[in-house]
Amino acid sequence: MGLFSRLFSTKKVDKAEPKERNALNIQIGDIITYDLKDYEVVGKLTYRDGGYEWLSYQLLEEGGHQTIWLAAEMDDELELGIYKRVQVPISKPYPQQITYENKAYYKEEEGAARVLGEGRSSNLQGMETHYADYVDGEEKSYLSVESWGTEIEVSFGYSIEPYELKIIAGSY
Repeated sequence: MGLFSRLFSTKKVDKAEPKERNALNIQIGDIITYDLKDYEVVGKLTYRDGGYEWLSYQLLEEGGHQTIWLAAEMDDELELGIYKRVQVPISKPYPQQITYENKAYYKEEEGAARVLGEGRSSNLQGMETHYADYVDGEEKSYLSVESWGTEIEVSFGYSIEPYELKIIAGSY
């Protein structure tokens, strides 16, 4: 092959295209736009309880001011939620009812899940968490309770729709 044919070759060079993202295949480094704010995905947790699996993505607001969690699970349909850690004193055994900001939340589910962690959440790799999910009487907001060793974390959340998110792939 001559010099000119190399310079002016019309052969296609295969470039890897980023895979289209959805709430179940988000990767570390992706950008999520939610509620007119941009967040970088800095952590990912995959929970497994028996044959059931759900995901939580740690989202860091552009500028590093706020961290929220995007929860995603596929039951009969895709369910999404936004969660933020809150201070609520909880101990084991988890109670049937929790009061947060003058609203009662009732235990809906409780169990144990094995966790796979990526990114900032990689330190949780292989751990098991004892979790409980609580819902308010109107089924509009939720509390998620998880134990990590001796620490118990409580997060306040609410459901969102897939169209409220814009996902930009940050990698292939």
